[in-house]
Amino acid sequence: MPKLPKGMFKRRSSFYVRVHEAGKDRWKSLGPDYEVACRKLREIRLGVVEEGQLTVAEAVEQYLKVYVPTHRSPYNIKHSASACRRYLIPFLGPYALAKVGKDDLRKYRLWLERHDLSPQSVAHQLGEARCFFNWCLDCDLIDRYPIPRRLLPRIQERPPDRLTDEEVEAVVKIPEPYGFVVRLALGTGMRWGELTRLKSTDIHDGIVTVHLTKSGKVRRVPMPPELMEELRTRVGRLVAFSSPGQFNTRVRIHSQVWRFHVHQLRHTFACCWIERGGSLAALQQLLGHSSIVTTQRYARLMDEAVFAEARRLSGQDVARVVAGHRVVSESRDGTSSQS
Repeated sequence: MPKLPKGMFKRRSSFYVRVHEAGKDRWKSLGPDYEVACRKLREIRLGVVEEGQLTVAEAVEQYLKVYVPTHRSPYNIKHSASACRRYLIPFLGPYALAKVGKDDLRKYRLWLERHDLSPQSVAHQLGEARCFFNWCLDCDLIDRYPIPRRLLPRIQERPPDRLTDEEVEAVVKIPEPYGFVVRLALGTGMRWGELTRLKSTDIHDGIVTVHLTKSGKVRRVPMPPELMEELRTRVGRLVAFSSPGQFNTRVRIHSQVWRFHVHQLRHTFACCWIERGGSLAALQQLLGHSSIVTTQRYARLMDEAVFAEARRLSGQDVARVVAGHRVVSESRDGTSSQS
């Protein structure tokens, strides 16, 4: 008999290999025939699924039919299905669900990074995989959680995606009806979907009631007085657009702000709120965020505001030191004159 392949052992008349399944090591029989045993060993190492075992692809399809529609918005349902069928199924689909290990997820991350995806996109795909395996564990489809620690890439913090004062001045002056929508978004910080559903009947006593929000909670946002003046002659739907892409294009052409997109208006509202001295807790309620961490990502001071504050405080410190030095000097002079 030839030399046994690495990892294969013979006990009496049968061949065995040690495998790790369901969080435990056990001996798996490969049969008494040497050629058949070698073939089964190769299949095990290649991850070939045995008959009757549930594959990742089959579990993902069930996940998309049962879990995702009950936990995601219509847009996110389509986004999750597209992400799973574009990335998760092509790489992990042929694997046996119960045999997926931590190194398989690390290989999945490396595979995603080779597709020239941004770190943020890689993190989104790995987050979807983590949610999928959480569902599998909750449904007892697997006995162990295969997601390793520190799987997601480190995301470099980006500066606030807001408009400068000059860009704000340019976009608010564009022709109607685009200018009104820009001013409405800048004055309320509402999302695009919330703006397109807004009606004149949602505004009472200077307060707009925002329905059908992303978090599912109704919130109330005060309207600036100048906006209330514009709204006096408007009835029905206030925003007569549906496609944010077409709206972005028209605003760019009219304002010559070529980096403009409508969500920047929400970021700009948040940053201006903080720069004017507004509280982060109140801003969280106005924006409708469930976590204040999300609000902190939206609302950050511009460098100019931070530098001005630093100069003001440093000037106060210098003045305090000079005043203290003057008091000490005067006290010493007084003591010396008395003596």
